Amino acid sequence: MALRITGLAMLSGFDRSRFLAAADWLAVGVALSLPWSTSVTAILVAVWILVVLPTLDASAVRRELANPAAYLPVLLWLLAAIGMLWAADVSWHDRIGGLGKFHRLLVIPLLLIHFRRSERGIWVIWGFFAASVVLLVVSWALALIPGLTWRGKDFGVPTKDYIFQSMNFLICVFALLGFACETGRAQQWRRTAQAAGLALLFVANIVFVVTSRTALLVVPVLLVWLGWQEFRWRGLFGTLLAFVVLGSVAWSASPYLHDRLTRSVTEYEAYRTKDEPNSTGLHLEFLRKSLSFVATAPIIGHGTGSIPEQFRLSESGHDSASAFHSENPHNQIFAVAIQLGLIGTAALVAMWVAHLLLFTAGSGLIAWFGTIVVVQNIVSSLFNSHLFDFTSGWLYVFGVGVVGGMVLRQKDLGKDIPLALSLPALKKPAS
Repeated sequence: MALRITGLAMLSGFDRSRFLAAADWLAVGVALSLPWSTSVTAILVAVWILVVLPTLDASAVRRELANPAAYLPVLLWLLAAIGMLWAADVSWHDRIGGLGKFHRLLVIPLLLIHFRRSERGIWVIWGFFAASVVLLVVSWALALIPGLTWRGKDFGVPTKDYIFQSMNFLICVFALLGFACETGRAQQWRRTAQAAGLALLFVANIVFVVTSRTALLVVPVLLVWLGWQEFRWRGLFGTLLAFVVLGSVAWSASPYLHDRLTRSVTEYEAYRTKDEPNSTGLHLEFLRKSLSFVATAPIIGHGTGSIPEQFRLSESGHDSASAFHSENPHNQIFAVAIQLGLIGTAALVAMWVAHLLLFTAGSGLIAWFGTIVVVQNIVSSLFNSHLFDFTSGWLYVFGVGVVGGMVLRQKDLGKDIPLALSLPALKKPAS
């Protein structure tokens, strides 16, 4: 279909360069809107797809679909489409709705193709970072200025939810730390200090204003990864030591963080002894039930869209954790395994591995940004179905697609892409 659109567009004499530029700007718009507005993001993504399709050509599509980072998301979608056929006792409305959660994966190959040829991928990164900095400023304002008439969605959370905000800020923290390491090696101490200072503001917001427990679990993984990448064994032990020291300081200095973590322990004990339906208990109950669902259909699963029905059939008791109904197992692996079994799970894990290898095989800051996106998604997906959540899912898709395309472009050019936000050089018209 994309090739037919391309052919018709060529016959009509459309200006391909304008479509390419429009696709770049629309992607920047997605990056700017992602931390703020669900509806604007959805509109911009839809328009981006419509604009980029006429620019595709057969050779680029064939080349990219030979890449595991591009074809594995498509394979996972195809398995979900086929999985609708064996979803017993599930309405077609629910089956189609279940497939809808996989649709965004099809955009990854399109992004890889487009940003492999585009010079403006860095604009998208800067757009997302700028939107995140504004979000940080507003979050601090909500926390520190009690007289504001507008209070956002929650304390210190202007929009979306605290889980996404924490993960968003965490991505910015490690991007800034990677930048600080690079400028430090180049002895650009002023830029190093600026990056480290801004990273500290993001960290302080996570520690003192609002955080998610998932974000706290991602921190040591990315910290150790950064230490190993930058300084090998010295960095590995250094970051582990830094995590212990800084974690201890944050624990004692932040009553909010202290309460957040101790409450998790209290909730776990209440769930274990009384089956109490608290936040921690429900997460554990959903995981326990999910494991039992997978055990009854381990190879091909219960079919696409079967998660709500499986939870409905498992309801038992009154006013207890086991009585609660859910449409989300709060674990990405189980969210796929319940529907598509071990076959779908293998495709999901293979996709994560392919995306991780795409970035770890690269070099420089751009590859590090992609590594952050994939690692945080893998770790956080152990406790959330983030690929199926709107904002977190699109963050992963655009993060992998845009940054992955830039890494492939670096490989094609044989040099790193600079982070400087500058317009590409204009060519002089032929005389």
